[in-house]
Amino acid sequence: MRLDKYLKVSRIIKRRTIAKEACEGGRVTINGKMAKPSTEVKEGDIIEIKYANRSLKAKILDIQNHVKKEEVQNMYEIISG
Repeated sequence: MRLDKYLKVSRIIKRRTIAKEACEGGRVTINGKMAKPSTEVKEGDIIEIKYANRSLKAKILDIQNHVKKEEVQNMYEIISG
């Protein structure tokens, strides 16, 4: 699955366009490398997103195309942030 779509489906970022802009702005890394919006993510990858005054680091546990709001926490595990 594309990184920008994963960020939206997992509700880490609310809109896909905002996820795309964050990736293009160099604020998202996967396993320590800068990531484009089209980068494919897989289970076990570590995503880090830098916000204005904090950062979020999460490990991908599951990839699904559609998830209910209650089940979204099963898609990733927050490491720090």
